[in-house]
Amino acid sequence: MKTRSKYTLVLLLLTLFLSKSNAQDTLKNVNDSSQKEKRYFELSLGHTLLFISENKLSDIRKQASVVLPTNAWLFFVEFRPIKKLRIPVFLNVPSGTKQFLVDSQIVYERASPTFGTGLEFRVLKLPIGKKSHVELELGPLASFLISEKNELKFAPVGAGRFRFVKNKDFVIYFGSSYSIGIDAFGLLFGTGYVF
Repeated sequence: MKTRSKYTLVLLLLTLFLSKSNAQDTLKNVNDSSQKEKRYFELSLGHTLLFISENKLSDIRKQASVVLPTNAWLFFVEFRPIKKLRIPVFLNVPSGTKQFLVDSQIVYERASPTFGTGLEFRVLKLPIGKKSHVELELGPLASFLISEKNELKFAPVGAGRFRFVKNKDFVIYFGSSYSIGIDAFGLLFGTGYVF
């Protein structure tokens, strides 16, 4: 039931943002379309699902256990100094523990928060109407995990995401990441606003 209420809340927020942006669009003057605004960063809140543990990976495989996805809140800021180059800064805060199914028993383990940055490049842009478009961003990132002993562990990450931009400022995105250092695959999605 908690998962359904989370998704219901996300859908409610999306509807609110979309109706707000539609109202703003109707109030804007037609002459505004001729003036270009520079937008330097995006601020968003999202969700991440991580599909494998960074600890005890070999032990888990030997026990033939099933790794359940770990949920995390994604706080994401993307700086945009030039047109196609983006500098993302992110923080993943786990909303629960890591869970493994071993011999029909659920085993819990502390999930580590992560933060990082890197470079992403806009490799594709497809316009949808006058003020909306879809973009694909790809790039290498550097991620740092905070272990149980408060030590930092470095993990290189390759990531990409599709961004649906409405009225040049409201963003809905989904994407994925793969961490080479810890052999972890993740899905990410969320909404944001471009300033």
